[in-house]
Amino acid sequence: MPDTTGGHEARSEADAATDVDGLAAEIDQVGARTARTVVLGQQRAVTIALAVLLLVAGLLLPWVGEISGWQVLVTGDGGAIPRLFAATATLVGVVGSVLALLTRRWWLTWVGAVGGWFASVDGMLAVWSQQSSAATGTVGGGPGAGMILSIIAMVVLAVLWMRTAWSRT
Repeated sequence: MPDTTGGHEARSEADAATDVDGLAAEIDQVGARTARTVVLGQQRAVTIALAVLLLVAGLLLPWVGEISGWQVLVTGDGGAIPRLFAATATLVGVVGSVLALLTRRWWLTWVGAVGGWFASVDGMLAVWSQQSSAATGTVGGGPGAGMILSIIAMVVLAVLWMRTAWSRT
């Protein structure tokens, strides 16, 4: 019988089945990769980046008297509760948010959401610790502008990450 394929052999059903199986495996890999990532959208990503920038600015401003937030974090001056807030705000708010923005990993949005709310509560306790009476009966000097700015930035980050984490359908 003459060759009507122009010198090329006709594809067998086994070859076609192998191609379909390979395509199905590739589609499954893409689906699994997509399930692990999140699409933030340009507006939300820029808003998160701005909130992180505000948080960094808050860490540079005074928190307790003339002591800035980064000094509270590094040296512990200002008390244990402000230091805890400085640590959670830095780890969750700055490091976690930057990692989530860069990697677009789904689990990091949950870290940002839950950790953001934890840091926000820490921030409220830090403010309270600066306004309440000490053991001597004197009222503290009140929170600095950096602490207030950091709390606002953490609440904004917590809301944005929570909305992002719950946006998956």
